[in-house]
Amino acid sequence: MRISGNSHRSARRTALASAAGLAAISLLTSACSASDDDGGSSSAGGKITLHVGTFNAFGFDNVKGAKLYAEYEKSHPNIKIVEDNVQDGQQYWDTLKLRMSRNSGLADIQAIEIGYIAEATGPTMADKWTNLADNPHVGDFVDWKEKQATTTDGKTIAFGTDAGPMAICYNKDLFKKAGLPTERDAVAKLWTGDWSKFLDVAADYKKSAPAGTAFTDSASGLFNAVLSSQPEQYSDSSGKLIYDTSPGVKTAWDLAAKAAQNGYSAKLRQFDKPGTWAAGFKNNKFATVACPSWMAGLVRDNAGPANKGKWDIALPPQNGSWGGSFLGVPKSGKHVKEATELAAFLTSAASQAKNFAVTGNIPSTKAGLADPAVKNSKMDFFGDTPVGEIYTTIAAGIKPVPIGANDGQVKTFLTDNGILDIETRGTSPEKAWGNVKKLVDDKITQ
Repeated sequence: MRISGNSHRSARRTALASAAGLAAISLLTSACSASDDDGGSSSAGGKITLHVGTFNAFGFDNVKGAKLYAEYEKSHPNIKIVEDNVQDGQQYWDTLKLRMSRNSGLADIQAIEIGYIAEATGPTMADKWTNLADNPHVGDFVDWKEKQATTTDGKTIAFGTDAGPMAICYNKDLFKKAGLPTERDAVAKLWTGDWSKFLDVAADYKKSAPAGTAFTDSASGLFNAVLSSQPEQYSDSSGKLIYDTSPGVKTAWDLAAKAAQNGYSAKLRQFDKPGTWAAGFKNNKFATVACPSWMAGLVRDNAGPANKGKWDIALPPQNGSWGGSFLGVPKSGKHVKEATELAAFLTSAASQAKNFAVTGNIPSTKAGLADPAVKNSKMDFFGDTPVGEIYTTIAAGIKPVPIGANDGQVKTFLTDNGILDIETRGTSPEKAWGNVKKLVDDKITQ
């Protein structure tokens, strides 16, 4: 957390910073790290262990993922790969920042969510990453993805994993029971061009909704979806926060607040630890979820085999990109060369195509996006849905927007402390907005 020069706020900020620090330290002591489990990155018996720090699901693993770790270990018998995963992205980032500041406890490769890439390339962190600018793999990515991971003085600190072209996943059974069309083109026409039409459909759904169901999973998810399609979001081109005057944030906030107040959402917190949100898929508690490509695999995994064929994917009201992460190599690692080679393998066009086939994570490399295996791919769970065609079409229309160093933190405040308060506690939008502004004022200094 950053400290501002306002003395009135200093005591509170200190307390908040201390609490955040304690939480992060707790994570430091409980989470597996590169130096505390099996000798970490140290050599043992001719082998080295490379740790990959991730949050949520990246699809590299050998269980539900594309088995990229197993493939790499087979071709590199001297390397063992261990993934250190934290489900909560905010906790992951807070811990990573603390470890970066101490150059201690870091994995050999660390994932970076797009909302934090500006902070990762900023003045306090950029020099702690290995500069990958001269690596020939850098030229494999679409231009805007490469630029997002490049500092103002030309250092590239990470390789892109995926992009976040966003569609709408919908439950055909629930749509049918509510008297709505179920064919994907007809569904997309219901809301073409305007997110407010999406709420009109929500109102229609509510009139005839099957008992115990809601139109969408969470108002915060809707907020992120709407914002992802806006040309102006949290920060301006200089990196300055403009969230409180941004037309894009206002549009997303107003629509999400309306959805929350009108009972269009199931009032769930996405990716929550108790697993309530995940269970909502299995029990058919909501009819839609804003669905960036990486969400498609989560819909499949959470809904489970019993719901195979019930879900489809339609074009969104407006094109947008939600998510898309990176892999960076901390400079302090003991095996930087090997870690860089592994990061390049995990983000290569071939690996991204394999990952997409399993998880739906859309490639961020030019060759990966153009790969017929990606463009023509389908996911068995979604039946004949042209998953690859839908997402590569949306990806081609992505227009990158400015990203500031504090975007990720502000997003968390707006969704977890703002929209969720309206949704679950009945807080008025005006009061919730005031609470968010106070949090930003107290905890972020530019």
